Amino acid sequence: MPKRRRIALPFIGLSLFIALTHNSLRMNREIQRTPSRYFWWTSIQLDSDPLNRHPKSTTTPCKNGEENCENWELRHIWVDPSWMAEFLMLSALPAFVVGTAVVRALAHLGVSEVWSFMIVMPLLILAWFYFVGWLTDRWVHKRSQRPNMLQRITSRPLVQARTGKFY
Repeated sequence: MPKRRRIALPFIGLSLFIALTHNSLRMNREIQRTPSRYFWWTSIQLDSDPLNRHPKSTTTPCKNGEENCENWELRHIWVDPSWMAEFLMLSALPAFVVGTAVVRALAHLGVSEVWSFMIVMPLLILAWFYFVGWLTDRWVHKRSQRPNMLQRITSRPLVQARTGKFY
């Protein structure tokens, strides 16, 4: 049984994840000039400090000698996911559901959502697309093993003529 889809689908899924991660890194750099607590992977907000163990002070010394300059941080932005992000999230929906549960559970323990997402999601995407590829390879192999209806209809008279038995 050929293993084409078992290898191709995980590679495609991981390539999409890498491309979307690269695009998200670029977008986050453009939006936030300073290091931020939040990271947006396409339209998913990830918190690098979920238990707020390292709060940043909002008052910083001003450059021009002004007092109490405020430093603010974007907590919510509207991100319109690209068609590629929507395709990946829909095609790997079970992986994203399990990944979200794992990332949120680790966040309750104080683990950065960014790190846990970047480690867990590629593994789950690979596993999901490998499973889908395995199912498709199996289905195609089984379909190729049994004769199609046209072969059954045309081969029956030959069998009947040779054996003399009519079914």
